[in-house]
Amino acid sequence: MDLQVIKNRFEIIGNSFGLNRALNIAIQVAPTDLSVLISGESGVGKERIPQIIHSQSIRKHSTYIAVNCGAIPEGTIDSELFGHIKGSFTSAHTDRKGYFEEADNGTIFLDEVSELPLATQVRLLRVLESGEFIKVGSSKVLKTNVRVIAATNVNLVDYIAKGKFREDLYYRLNTIPILMPPLRERKEDIELLFRKFAADFADKYRMPKLNLSEGAIELIKNYRWPGNIRQLKNITEQMSIIEENRLISEDVLKKYLKGIELSSLPVLYKNQSKEESFSEREILYQVLFDMKKDVFELKKLVNQIIKENPQVNLRDVNTKVIHSDSINDYSKDNPVDNSEINTLSDKEQDIEDTNEVIEESLSLADQEKELIIKALERNNSKRKLAAKELGISERTLYRKIKEYKIDK
Repeated sequence: MDLQVIKNRFEIIGNSFGLNRALNIAIQVAPTDLSVLISGESGVGKERIPQIIHSQSIRKHSTYIAVNCGAIPEGTIDSELFGHIKGSFTSAHTDRKGYFEEADNGTIFLDEVSELPLATQVRLLRVLESGEFIKVGSSKVLKTNVRVIAATNVNLVDYIAKGKFREDLYYRLNTIPILMPPLRERKEDIELLFRKFAADFADKYRMPKLNLSEGAIELIKNYRWPGNIRQLKNITEQMSIIEENRLISEDVLKKYLKGIELSSLPVLYKNQSKEESFSEREILYQVLFDMKKDVFELKKLVNQIIKENPQVNLRDVNTKVIHSDSINDYSKDNPVDNSEINTLSDKEQDIEDTNEVIEESLSLADQEKELIIKALERNNSKRKLAAKELGISERTLYRKIKEYKIDK
């Protein structure tokens, strides 16, 4: 079928290369029974692709079911997808068919497939490989002839590395990959989409159609559109209702666009491992600063004791004070004569004491553990609040608690 006919039928606006390529692949793969994995950011219109594939396939007269995997609770998703028998769990009062049984000889679209629990992924893999499934609470193997199309807005390769998604399932779903481009890569389509939405809302609310000034047109083309087509549609609807002047200027449009000053900057990729490393580094810096402060306080205390009690042995004082603060017994291994201390200036003592204690006598792991324990105690063992006070993520705090075997 002609590409423009498909666009008209499914109300797809645009002529960018990325969009046309995705649609052409969908049309070419439609007559087959191959599994398809659609990737793309949220709001790019991934749900149109499985509709096109189903409408152009030999299954077009059979059932088409779209399932949002992220909207189904983990405890009931197996029942939703594969069905259950009466008595299999508390609220199972009757037998129930699942989506794979209902869509037999048809097409099932699994949106947000990355949200599937690992146990459900195993069941799905069996369906893809052999067409077999078992209802919840049953031991009878059933057969289904379903074409599976899946979509995701996350990088499944990263999920595989983190153990959140099965690698064999990924390759089974990704027989034919289709990438839906984000709106920022379809600059030539943005004005067309705005005009379409503006006309639709003008008819819906019975008011004059919105138009954009030249400056506003340039602005919407250069904006990053993190919410993609969905965000553009929402903003167009907001302006259609709120703005009395039907010619939208650049200044008016800026009020509806968040982070417009960052629109020309590249998207930052959030690397979890680097973030955690940075957070741990912050803890160490904080520990060192606290230790340095403690060392200065200890030095002042020792000097004060010596001045008040000239006969006191400095080694004994250092040993007791440092030991009381859980710092290694530096003075015992490095005895210092009182006469030497008296001949040093305060500045020289600061440098000598600080350098030696930090370099040889402090255990960062012990101090980090102590900081975590204090933070937990101050926040009544609430990890979220403790993590916020420490300046680290809750996930990092949980790992540290396990690492140091902190019983909180």
